[in-house]
Amino acid sequence: MEPQQAPSRRSRFMWLYAAVGLGIVVSDTITKILVVTNLSPGESVTVIPGVAYLFLTRNSGAAFSLATDFTWLLSSLAVLVVIAITWYAFRQLASKPWAIGLGLIAGGATGNLMDRFFRAPGFMHGHVVDFVSVFNEYGQGFPVFNVADSSLVIGVGLVILLELTGRRIDGTRHVSSQDDS
Repeated sequence: MEPQQAPSRRSRFMWLYAAVGLGIVVSDTITKILVVTNLSPGESVTVIPGVAYLFLTRNSGAAFSLATDFTWLLSSLAVLVVIAITWYAFRQLASKPWAIGLGLIAGGATGNLMDRFFRAPGFMHGHVVDFVSVFNEYGQGFPVFNVADSSLVIGVGLVILLELTGRRIDGTRHVSSQDDS
């Protein structure tokens, strides 16, 4: 069993985790405020023709508009996920890549959770603001998303990559023993 990291070393990684998560929440919130203030629902603005558009829509469900009738359940699960990730990070985190990956996940979950808490139609039932549309100006063909969604996808991808390459959250590497027979 590996010795526990010194608290000051672990706290450095927790600060990184918190900074990444907070940065995502702030970025997500600011972009949503700008979009809601400047676009009407259904309006499309071309950013890069044929590639990227701003298209304001609201999503009561999860990614790809799944579970639209269970917003309260999605909100509850998101709260539990953020708490679990933070608790796990607090106990084990001693890796910069893991701090970034978990911060991206927690920040993305929290960004969308803010919408569920504070946007219409009400607490724990709020609809998430989505506004990035790719390949079609009206969100057809690929789901419309936001900064928080992107953060979640990138964070989960990074954590999967870390797992596949044997990099552990505590900063150690898992080395598989290969049998030569």
